[in-house]
Amino acid sequence: MQPYDKLLNDNKAWAARMLAEDPEYFERLEHLQTPQFLWIGCSDSRVPADRITGTHPGEIFVHRNIANLVIHTDVNLLSVLEFAVVHLKVQHVIVCGHYGCGGIKAAMTNHDYKQVLNMWLRNIKDVYRLHKEELDAIEDVEERANLLTELNVKEQVMHLAKTSIIQRAWKSDQRPQLHGWVYGLSNGIIKPVFEMDANTPIDPLYMYDDL
Repeated sequence: MQPYDKLLNDNKAWAARMLAEDPEYFERLEHLQTPQFLWIGCSDSRVPADRITGTHPGEIFVHRNIANLVIHTDVNLLSVLEFAVVHLKVQHVIVCGHYGCGGIKAAMTNHDYKQVLNMWLRNIKDVYRLHKEELDAIEDVEERANLLTELNVKEQVMHLAKTSIIQRAWKSDQRPQLHGWVYGLSNGIIKPVFEMDANTPIDPLYMYDDL
């Protein structure tokens, strides 16, 4: 048996178990997608959004990438954001990082990770540069990485607020609320570190005046 065969077999067992518990489960789920939340998280396999929040299928819309970045040229993320905000009308957008993030740790080094990863990690290095004095003052590397993880989450939430997608929804519907969270691998607890709502001021340079 190949490793992927186990995934297929476990899927069949799961589907059978769900039907046994609720014969109408899949029929109902097929026509239901009304999530209140958009989750922008890290691709790390140890941080599954539904598992750590106790949510079920249909309750949370998910986008994941390395180190949970919100990049203004990332069409993939922006298309997910627009669909979630405009069409699904989510009430909350959550950027969730996690302590022990490999992307954060890699960005703190001067190692060459080859072109594509170098380009991606550059965004985290830019966050480091903004807070260099505060971060460099921390001698313990793990503590420094933990702080950078929190600062990175805050920065990504602010990047969300700079998009016309969020600003238009704020202006018309006073939603969504933006949240910055960090998940602890060592204890399974989510720590809120930042939030913004429709009344939170941002740098006027990034404000659209003709939405």
